[in-house]
This record gives sequence, C-alpha cells and structure tokens, in this order.
Amino acid sequence: MQIRLFPPSLVLGLLSATGLFAIDMYLPSLPAIRESLHANSSTVQASLMSFFIAMALSQLVYGPVSDMIGRKRPLYFGLMLFSVASVGCALSPSIEWLIAFRFLQGMGACAGVVIGRAIVRDLHTGVAAARMMARLMLVFSVSPILAPLAGSIVTAFGDWRSIFWVMVAAAMLGLLLAIFCLEESRPEQSRSESSLSSALNSYATLLRDPYYLGLVLMASFGMSSYMIYVASSSFVLIEHYGLSPTFYSVMFSINAVSFIGASQMNATLARRYGLRRVVRTAVIGFAAAMSTLFAVTALGFDRLDVMASLLFCGYGFLGLVIPTTAVLALESHGRIAGTASALMGTLQFVTAAAVIGVGGQFFDGTSLPMVTVIAICAVIVLVLSTLTLRGTARVQPAE
Repeated sequence: MQIRLFPPSLVLGLLSATGLFAIDMYLPSLPAIRESLHANSSTVQASLMSFFIAMALSQLVYGPVSDMIGRKRPLYFGLMLFSVASVGCALSPSIEWLIAFRFLQGMGACAGVVIGRAIVRDLHTGVAAARMMARLMLVFSVSPILAPLAGSIVTAFGDWRSIFWVMVAAAMLGLLLAIFCLEESRPEQSRSESSLSSALNSYATLLRDPYYLGLVLMASFGMSSYMIYVASSSFVLIEHYGLSPTFYSVMFSINAVSFIGASQMNATLARRYGLRRVVRTAVIGFAAAMSTLFAVTALGFDRLDVMASLLFCGYGFLGLVIPTTAVLALESHGRIAGTASALMGTLQFVTAAAVIGVGGQFFDGTSLPMVTVIAICAVIVLVLSTLTLRGTARVQPAE
C-alpha cells in the first residue's frame, strides 16, 4: 500500500541524499577521529576514499539489477546494508576497521543515488525530467547545509561515534519512505528485456557513445571539484584558518546555498534557452570563478573571505551543470536507464576518488593545493563541454 503524503521527487531526494549525508555529517569530526584512532590526516581521508570507491563499484551492480528485477527491492537492500555498516562504523576500534565499514556503508548508500536517477528517467524526459531532477537536487542539496551542522550538534552532546548512530536512524527512515511512499516505476514487461548479457551489452553500448561519455565526464570532474573540497575543507578551514567545528559547518554549508538556488532555475532556463545552452553557459562561469580563485590564491591572497566568495559563485554555476548533464546523458537511454545511471555514478565516484587520492599527496595544510585541484577540474569540464556540446543537438529516440 502506497501512502501519497510526499511527492516522488521529495522521497527520491531524501534517498539520494543518504550517501551525501554520510559524507558531510562526519566532516567536522575528521580531526577528532584522527586523534581518537591515532591516525594521520591521509589515513583518515582514506575512510572517505573507501566510501567513494564502494559507491563507484557497487553502482555497476545496482543499475542492471534494478533494470532486471525492478527499482524497489535493490533499494531496500542498499538501505539495510547502509544501516548495518553504520553500526559497524560507530563501534570501530581502529582506523582500519572504520575504513572497512565505510566501504560497506558506501555499498549501501549508492542504491538511492543510482536508482533515484533511473526512476526520474522512468517517469519523465526533457524539460519535465529537468524539472523533477531540479526538485530532487533541491532535497539532495540540503544535505551539505544540514549535515555538517547536524554533525557538530551531535558531537557537542557526544563524540564522533554518535554521528554514525544518527545515520542508522536516517537509513531506517529512508527504508520506511521507500516501502510506503514510493511506487515501482519499472513495470514487469520492461524487466523482461533485461538480463546479465543485456547488461553487459548495455555497458558496451554506453562506453561506445562519446556524447554520453562526454556529458558523464563533465559531471564527474564537476563533482570531483566539490569532493576535493569535501575531503580537505575541514583541515583547511579548522586548522589553517582557525575556525571552530561549528563555524566550519556554517562556512561549508554556504556553498550549498548557491548550488541549490541555481539548480532550481534549471527547468525555467531550459524551457527558455534549451538544456545544452544552459550547460555551455554555466560551464564557462564555473571555470572562470574557479580559475580566478586559483590565480588570487597562487598570488598570495590567502584570505578566507575571498575563497568563500569565489567558491560560492563557482558552485552556483555547478548547480546548473550537474543535474542538466544527467538529464542529457540519460535522454537517449531510457530502455536501460538503470544501467546508464549506474555507469554515470561509477565514473563520477571513480573520478572523485582518483582526484582526492592525487590531490591528497600534495596537501600541505594550506588552501593552495585544494584550490589548485578545484581549478584543474573546472578547466577540464570546460574542455569537455567544448568537445561534447559543439554542433547540433542529438535527436532523441522515442523510448
């Protein structure tokens, strides 16, 4: 029995935000985790990388499976795995155990992300899909605002382990919403076309599609520019600039405000100018803001207000890029939306893990290494946009 108290976009947004919530909520506690488990900064960051890698690899399974057996059962499994792994994180006696359980947590968290995008494609295409994706992103993007603040509040009354008990409760709430408020969007007749061999063929088809790959890589490097900030910002803002964990949470959350506001303009701008033009323009603004940030930081203007202002501007433009590229990439692949969404997510998180791994090698406690990696990612997105979106728009098949 389905309870229609909440619109699908709200439920999907909450389910998709589970993974981001698990990333952002414990960021203010990274220095405390380092001290508690007697680890160094790079090892603590490995708990973040293990989460990304698990999300990347597991999506390759969730996507085709959701095409074969429907969207809801894999979603249930992912939420339950996330809950069990969160218990393990809370009880971890060492950094090695925390890294291992974070890997399992990532395996569970990715279900909401990949299946959420597939459900959007099941239900809508074009501007309608952009509108629903924007609403989903509205809920999804609230996580960077609330999660760090929630993490700071929780640790004020407990310690970093308490954060993972909150994640258990969030997963249980998500499971109840999925069971009672979400309808199955993959009908039986559509599932009959999907199998293991068709999944492998679908991946081969997607990997031969330069338009799809170009859009996915644009989103991947755009997301990586945010993830390197996620991985490094607590050390930079708390230890380099001297912010308290609570004020760090506020500063961290500000960037999400611009991302949310811009993403909500997607449908309106797409209706007026077209999705491709919106992406091309937003990418230019994104690259310009982040390149300016790198230039002023490299010249010695190491000021928190300057960095915060340019990140606010750049991530606002990114709010137009991420959901729109997702809609464009899935547009031609409705028959295999789960598989296409899975490969998209895998490439995004593999790219993010690689960027964090490489960027972490140059971390020296200042903002310059982080800002440099952010700017490089933005320039790569600009180059990919120029190569992918040149010429006329692709004619979309009716599916």
